[in-house]
Amino acid sequence: MSHPAESFDTLFRQDAPVLALAPMQDVTDLPFLRLMAERGGADLYFTEYFRIHASAQLERHTLRSITENPTGRPIIAQLIGNDPTSLARAARELQQYPVAGIDLNLGCPAPVVYRKCAGGGLLREPALVDRILGTLRDAVSIRFTVKTRVGFDDPAVFETFLSIFAKHGLDLLTVHGRTVLEMYRPKVHHDRIAQAVQAMRCPVVANGGVDSPAAALEALRKTGARGLMIGRGAIRNPWLFSQIRSAWTGGVPVLPTGRDVLAYVRVLWETTSPDRLIPAKQVQKLKKYLNFIGEGVEPSGPFLHAMRRVSTEEELFRLCAEYLDHDRPMALEGAKAGVAEAFLLAGCDLA
Repeated sequence: MSHPAESFDTLFRQDAPVLALAPMQDVTDLPFLRLMAERGGADLYFTEYFRIHASAQLERHTLRSITENPTGRPIIAQLIGNDPTSLARAARELQQYPVAGIDLNLGCPAPVVYRKCAGGGLLREPALVDRILGTLRDAVSIRFTVKTRVGFDDPAVFETFLSIFAKHGLDLLTVHGRTVLEMYRPKVHHDRIAQAVQAMRCPVVANGGVDSPAAALEALRKTGARGLMIGRGAIRNPWLFSQIRSAWTGGVPVLPTGRDVLAYVRVLWETTSPDRLIPAKQVQKLKKYLNFIGEGVEPSGPFLHAMRRVSTEEELFRLCAEYLDHDRPMALEGAKAGVAEAFLLAGCDLA
């Protein structure tokens, strides 16, 4: 088997756009990676972020995504924090595992994160970003990547950060085309992603607003990016990566039927259930996914309204069957900013 870094390099030598699954805190754990891979999957994966500070230990459950990587594809370890020394220590430790690269999170818009000057909060501190990147670049001997937004509250500062990124010889830059304070609102600054494509020597991957094959092709056309990173759209539609590949080659993307989606919800229940299942807690956990899936099931709202009020497994699947036990094709489009922002207020980064 080739080294993960070699697999990473091979991806970016191919003509097709590289498709990455966004790192989403409390979502893209080991069971979810396995589920995605079984439905066509991404070309490149990222771990949930490792929280790094002076006394931090690498989270074991996140390490399992690396040591038990079920995708057959390269995976990059993502770090979040603001102390250069601690981040470098964690990066050196993670390089002992089969990772394709080390990624720094400069984009998480969750208030609980950015108020601590981590994630997207660092975009208010260009000098500190410069110092962190320099320290990490010295510590990382494999691929070194960054995931960023285009600014904290004003995309006009993005040019300053592009100069810093270029200075440190990144191997990949992923740009979410919104500011931190814009969270997941509909507008994506494709022009800023295109600016990064022109400014950087490394490949640039576009992130934000891709929830259909048509949106994917439009983002590639507008930005010139080397690939796409998809988060919420992949929760809603785990077949999206395969659909984009088909559209890229001129084919007609195959849509799942209602029963396919119903089976996906059942698999989500089974694969994310802990060993000691507490049904009421698992119902609440599945609602986290169904908040996104539901927008594609019945975008006008009745499904989501009813789903948020069920309390048992039986009620949950009776409701899902009411809306999904059919053979009609489903496009599963239509992310809404409000759902994502509700999760952000709870401290989750949904990319």
